[in-house]
Amino acid sequence: MAADPDGRKAAGERDRPIGPPPRKLYKIGEVMQYSGLSRQTIHNYTTMELITEAERTPSGHRLYGEEVFERLRRITELKKTHTLGEIRELLLREQQQGEGGSEGER
Repeated sequence: MAADPDGRKAAGERDRPIGPPPRKLYKIGEVMQYSGLSRQTIHNYTTMELITEAERTPSGHRLYGEEVFERLRRITELKKTHTLGEIRELLLREQQQGEGGSEGER
């Protein structure tokens, strides 16, 4: 809602700043739908630690964060020229370098 011409807030507006929306977690079926990959492929990538689940529901279902889609796109692209084992090593090296770089900057 827009402010009144005299600068007052319209009814229903709050004084607190607008923050980011809550992080969305995706069930495996949603990851399948949006990525085009099979349940088995997503399970295999999770088992191989190519992707990680963000958390689990109380009933044990895996939930994935929004970042999983970029990771899956990257894996799909790397599969054109690398084996899954090579991709795992590459991603692990990159993660370690990222962690080492942040420590060195402190």
